[in-house]
Amino acid sequence: MRLPSMSGHFLLAPIPESSSDYLLPRDIKLAVLGAGRVGKSAMIVRFLTKRFIGDYEPNTGKLYSRLVCVEGDQLSLQIQDTPGGIQIQDNLMQVADSLYKWVQWAEGFLLVYSITDYDSYQSIRPLYQHIRKVHPDSKAPIIIVGNKRDLLHARQVQTDDGVQLANELGSLFLEISTSENYEDVCDVFQHLCKEVSKLHSLSGERRRASVIPRPRSPNMQDLKRRFKQALSSKVKAPSALG
Repeated sequence: MRLPSMSGHFLLAPIPESSSDYLLPRDIKLAVLGAGRVGKSAMIVRFLTKRFIGDYEPNTGKLYSRLVCVEGDQLSLQIQDTPGGIQIQDNLMQVADSLYKWVQWAEGFLLVYSITDYDSYQSIRPLYQHIRKVHPDSKAPIIIVGNKRDLLHARQVQTDDGVQLANELGSLFLEISTSENYEDVCDVFQHLCKEVSKLHSLSGERRRASVIPRPRSPNMQDLKRRFKQALSSKVKAPSALG
């Protein structure tokens, strides 16, 4: 499943300082997961600043925040960057406690691998399974991203492999070059924002539908009855005088 292009409807701005007369938009919490050296931090910074920075120190989990406008809706976007703390041993995934907390916290996920690193591709399925284990009753949206498309000479993962994996897991898929194409990076994050926002809307409707209507107050009914009687007497009074 491919993503439609939506980068023309996106606006980024810093989240302003909170004040009593400012109504904060609803939060959108995303996590970017994947093995080390696949370009997770570069993707986030590219999205937020439009700049590409190729080299990063191994991160310990930074949280980025921005106020975004997606098709007219203002959202308070929080993006959790995560270290490549995933190890595959005998087809079992070992996950740090911090990664478990981030998965539990987030509402939408980007699973990133590098097309130049087959091992990073193999980490996607267990990551997906871990997310569904942490959110067993959730429909949290997940997008699989094959990064570093510009390095075709070093490709180890074919595009069809990414498409097949995404189809098997029921996720969206996009192969991008963070260094060469800002629009693709923007489309990935924007689409994920929209999917999480839809979940918020659906959960809000379910909560409203589940609320039992409060019975009318007998006193209010009595007041309405008296008010109608008073109006009726006023209408009849002129005709009686005539």
